[in-house]
Amino acid sequence: MPFSLTWLPDVLLDAGLKVAKVDGWEFRGLGDMGDVLGVICHHTAGPLSGNMPSLNTILHGRPDLRGPLAHLGLGRDGTFYIIAAGKCQHAGPGIWRGVTAGNTHFIGIEAENTGLANDQPWPQVQVDAYQHGIAAILRKMNLPADACAGHKEYATPQGRKTDPDFDMAVFRSGIAKILDGSTPAPSPIPASEPPKADGSVPRPTLRRPATGDLVKVLQTKLKLTPDGIFGPGTEAAVRALQRTAGLTPDGIVGPKTWQLVDQSA
Repeated sequence: MPFSLTWLPDVLLDAGLKVAKVDGWEFRGLGDMGDVLGVICHHTAGPLSGNMPSLNTILHGRPDLRGPLAHLGLGRDGTFYIIAAGKCQHAGPGIWRGVTAGNTHFIGIEAENTGLANDQPWPQVQVDAYQHGIAAILRKMNLPADACAGHKEYATPQGRKTDPDFDMAVFRSGIAKILDGSTPAPSPIPASEPPKADGSVPRPTLRRPATGDLVKVLQTKLKLTPDGIFGPGTEAAVRALQRTAGLTPDGIVGPKTWQLVDQSA
């Protein structure tokens, strides 16, 4: 039976954000959540290279701590990876707004960053997605911006944790502006290409885990084996093409990327 946070992908998608569902996410967790009373922000302290290289660790845990370690992973390109709909081991001992059972009552987000000077500044696309994603979750739960805490603020004793390594007051201020409408939502990716002058059928936007003949067409144009499954390899090839062209490397084939794929074929 699925756990309770099955609304997470729709809330993030409705906010115009990029979402990648990790297989089995609906049934992943160490029991179910209690009432959601806030969000705790983390950074992964993972590798410097790659979009979400810490995903496997978040999924399966560490030798000293069983996974999943967060409900959401946030890649450097602003993609939210939906990891678990149940309880995760992300909080540990701590307190925020009087709540001490962090794993039971807070959604945990692990954003990919080393936490070191070699990974500064954070990509703006990632910070924007972080704030808009949290705002969407808080709006869903009718919670204010101060229901968002940094792990370093929640964890006790104070100083036990240092993540995330940015100013949480400034970060929450940005969330508050999104919640009160001062900051517009990101523009969602269109569901398909605009109508074509030649009358041909516009191609739909493709992303993981799409399947079918159109995925085979895409893979052929990208010089990949056309198996018709939009998996990690296809997504990586799309991201590489987008980076080369200066587009946001989100791995999603919308109208702009379809045009780029056609030009590169």
